[in-house]
Amino acid sequence: MSTTKTYPPPNEKVYAFNELDESLTYSYANYLNWLFDERLELIKGKIYKMSPAPSRVHQKVLTNLFRPIANFLDGKPCDLYVAPFDVRFPSKSKEDKDIYTVLQPDICVICDKSKLDDRGCLGAPDLVVEILSPGNNKKELLHKYKVYEEFGVKEYWVVSQSDQYILIYTLDDEGKYQPSKLFTLSEEVNSSVLPGFVLKLDDVFED
Repeated sequence: MSTTKTYPPPNEKVYAFNELDESLTYSYANYLNWLFDERLELIKGKIYKMSPAPSRVHQKVLTNLFRPIANFLDGKPCDLYVAPFDVRFPSKSKEDKDIYTVLQPDICVICDKSKLDDRGCLGAPDLVVEILSPGNNKKELLHKYKVYEEFGVKEYWVVSQSDQYILIYTLDDEGKYQPSKLFTLSEEVNSSVLPGFVLKLDDVFED
């Protein structure tokens, strides 16, 4: 007798987080019918509950990152978004029922506007920034790393608010991430996705 658990009917409404079964596999079609307030992400069909409301420091760092990127992109063809903003990663079909990974990066830059629709982004952004919060380091550094590499996010920034560093993973010609050095206070970072962009870490981690 098979004990494999599959995802429930995609049109089934769910009104409370505790109604979900974390042993099941869910799709984006399920995700669209979750009517509770908690924020979740899906990684290969598995539920990952996001941290409570971000701390003041997290939001300050986010603002200090968003502002210079937004200023740099003013008048340029790429679009910039901050969480909550759904990014769907389709493996084969782009149908809602066939998408099993949905993430909400802290910041993402999308230069191919054909990937944008009213529900967010369908496909890999060009650049993703994740700010580590206490308790989510393993998810960001392992699970999300694998997703972003597999689906071809060209550049993935990991920002530590507590240790005040930025680590940049850049996709090489073989589709594998190559890490930068750890950039720390008094240093500047550049981006291969945004030629000419310069970010001062002292400005990111001020206050």
